[in-house]
Amino acid sequence: MRAMRARRGRLLYWLLALGAAILLIVALRPEPVAVQTATVARGPLQVTVEEEAETRAHDRFVVAAPVSGRLLRVELHDGDPVEEGQVVARIAPAPLGPRECAEQQARVEAAEARHLEANDLLRHAQTDYEQARRESDRMQNLVQRGLVARQTAEQAKNLEITSRNELDAARGNVAATAAAVELARAGLIAADACDGSPANVLEIRSPVRGQVLRIVEQSERVVAAGEPLLTLGDPAKIEVVVDVLSSEAVKVSPGMPALLENWGGDRPLRATVRVVEPYAYTKVSALGIEEQRVNIVLDLDEREERLGDGFRADARIIVWERQDALKAPGSAVFRYGDGLAAFVLEDDRVRRRAVSVGRRGTLELEVLDGLEEGERVVIHPPNELDDGSRVTADAR
Repeated sequence: MRAMRARRGRLLYWLLALGAAILLIVALRPEPVAVQTATVARGPLQVTVEEEAETRAHDRFVVAAPVSGRLLRVELHDGDPVEEGQVVARIAPAPLGPRECAEQQARVEAAEARHLEANDLLRHAQTDYEQARRESDRMQNLVQRGLVARQTAEQAKNLEITSRNELDAARGNVAATAAAVELARAGLIAADACDGSPANVLEIRSPVRGQVLRIVEQSERVVAAGEPLLTLGDPAKIEVVVDVLSSEAVKVSPGMPALLENWGGDRPLRATVRVVEPYAYTKVSALGIEEQRVNIVLDLDEREERLGDGFRADARIIVWERQDALKAPGSAVFRYGDGLAAFVLEDDRVRRRAVSVGRRGTLELEVLDGLEEGERVVIHPPNELDDGSRVTADAR
């Protein structure tokens, strides 16, 4: 009887010890880590360059005072249409001395020389465009016959587009220099007053047909030679200027598609990169950091009458895209050792897995190896997460 009581006591002791051990293990067992997960899937992926943009008239003409004198009140207003040759301002020139007369004559000669140079550049641009167009047609025929790669034909087409844009710019330059010649010659009107006789009122005419974009000052005042009076342009021909970092500009090429967003309309506007300007300039950011910036000029694929000169928008230039890319959130991939890794959810635990990635979009990236479609990965993994950690997952 006494032996049976002893055995019962030992059994009860061991049961209590086992229960205490189990309670201790449960108490010391780490709590599952709460994580958010996303699914690796196939779908469209884009790599973009995104920056603020500003619209401007494609051909903007600043009309300046050809001579010093008293500017009469400008009767036009911002937004008024003007015809080519229409009088836009009047100046009563100040009498010129012999030295001023000689200087004005030199301005006329300089303007005429620039006009001759512009005509030479126009002929050169016309020849380049015709050559580029013939080359593009020839490459297209060779592609149809399977003799060259399609990429070669696309490069020839881009060269044709660039040459056509340069031809349009050369034509605009000829018109601008011709107007400069007329303005310089008009300045000689004041030379009539060199002998002391009163000078005639000089009428300044519009060099192009378009619209008044901005009048510097409408009231009558005294102006110096070369002082801007008003800006003219054609609001129907709007281009978009995107100011980007030079490290981003090297990714962009003429012909790439772009989207104009947050411009005030109910849908994005499609555009195409026309030119990446070949020079950079220094700009100080809001944080006081000097940055090298480059202007990228876009042409709208569709006309939007509500957009005018100097309007703000957000531009998104598409430098690469694929419709069936295997993609994962960029926040799921982190650097581990000499490579990259991601935490993959397996039941209630995560496994660290090495991954290889390709292109990186704004929020997502292209998965080349290491992950499969349909797998769930941890996004923004916390620091305490490790290979084999227990988790409670909240799918996104």
